[in-house]
Amino acid sequence: MGKFTRYLKDHVNMSEDIDHGNASLSIRKNIAFKGPNVFILACAIIIASVGLNVNSIPVIIGAMLISPVMGPILGFGFGLGVQDNRLVKDSLENFGVMVAISIAASALYFILSPLNLENPSELLARTNPSIYDVLIALFGGIAGMLETSRKERGTVIAGVAIATALMPPLCTVGYGLSILNWHYVLGALYLFLINSIFIALATFLTAKYLRFPLVIETEVDGKRQRLSKRAIAFILLVMIVPSIFSAIRMVQENNFRIHAERLVSKNKSIGKSFIYDYKTNATSKPATLDLYLAGETLTPEFKEVLYKDAEEYGITRSQIIFHEDATMTRDVLSESDLVKSIYEYNDRQVKDLTDSIASLEARLDVYRKNELPVEAVARELFAQYPFIKGISLSEGTTVTASGKEGRHQVTAIVTSSDTLDTEMTERLERWLKARLENENVTVIQAD
Repeated sequence: MGKFTRYLKDHVNMSEDIDHGNASLSIRKNIAFKGPNVFILACAIIIASVGLNVNSIPVIIGAMLISPVMGPILGFGFGLGVQDNRLVKDSLENFGVMVAISIAASALYFILSPLNLENPSELLARTNPSIYDVLIALFGGIAGMLETSRKERGTVIAGVAIATALMPPLCTVGYGLSILNWHYVLGALYLFLINSIFIALATFLTAKYLRFPLVIETEVDGKRQRLSKRAIAFILLVMIVPSIFSAIRMVQENNFRIHAERLVSKNKSIGKSFIYDYKTNATSKPATLDLYLAGETLTPEFKEVLYKDAEEYGITRSQIIFHEDATMTRDVLSESDLVKSIYEYNDRQVKDLTDSIASLEARLDVYRKNELPVEAVARELFAQYPFIKGISLSEGTTVTASGKEGRHQVTAIVTSSDTLDTEMTERLERWLKARLENENVTVIQAD
């Protein structure tokens, strides 16, 4: 056990790879927003805004790599960790400057941009923060601080900048201000603050863990220290609790969409109608599923079938809304989409028919395998017993008086020129039992 412990310590020990001096110098140098940094930040914000405007993820990633927004956040967390009040103050001032420049540049772009956002999916994604964003910011901040502190640096900082996504929320705040949509503004600002606070917290914890030397060695008043800890805990609680509720809501909405998709896929064709399109509204209370149908109007019986299937997926009948009016379909789908849906319906019908034919053929094969070989038996029987002129074989199940099924019975009706005595009848039965591999054979002579 001791050997394993030493082996483990050997692999997690970072003391030889940490450069406290250069790390401190690098963090302090990157907090200021003056001169070129101001213009670099403004350019990065404009690039990110364009990426969000056209829903281009590569452009957004490029902007995050250009932007120097993490500097003041790392500086704030590091300042708290080494008790450098001056660094904390400078970091907060530059953080405010950074936020102001970013929001102003983004709002100005969206006000002047001639592009309309018909489906701003990338922007909307920045307005609903959840506990997952907290985890990304926390672990991203730890990775960023470790990268800043080690002697040989790689590309981790660039990855952290992309993962934590500090710029897109600021661009979304600017967009919200440009159209006066306060839901966008508050949601995106909350996401940005979550990322910033937990990156700073991760930086603070990592600086403590790596034992960076303190700038102020004086003792801190116990009461002030307790108040400071309580204030930090309160801020973290205020940030985390809403994000947990947001994560729960996000999981519920995602589950509803998945269940709705499975329900529609299972009931694409129902009766003489088919569902050519559907739409979920997971944000409404309760969530709703709109079904758009073509063909004949669904009967109450088929609706009940659909309702029963929906209950298996946790969707109640009150959440399902049917749209069977032909005039409504033109507003929902374009002509090409409607034609595509009809083709999908036809393909499904053909597939169902093909599956049905395959099933019937399989059953027919089984029937043929179990069919009695009447012709072969007759030829063999005629060759052995010339006085036998004909034979008819039939099989069935014997049912007793109590209604229970009995043996699987084969009956052979023999036409003969001579009367069959008991010995001959028994001989024929023995031969047929061996030939048909069935012990339940009865021979009857036809009149």
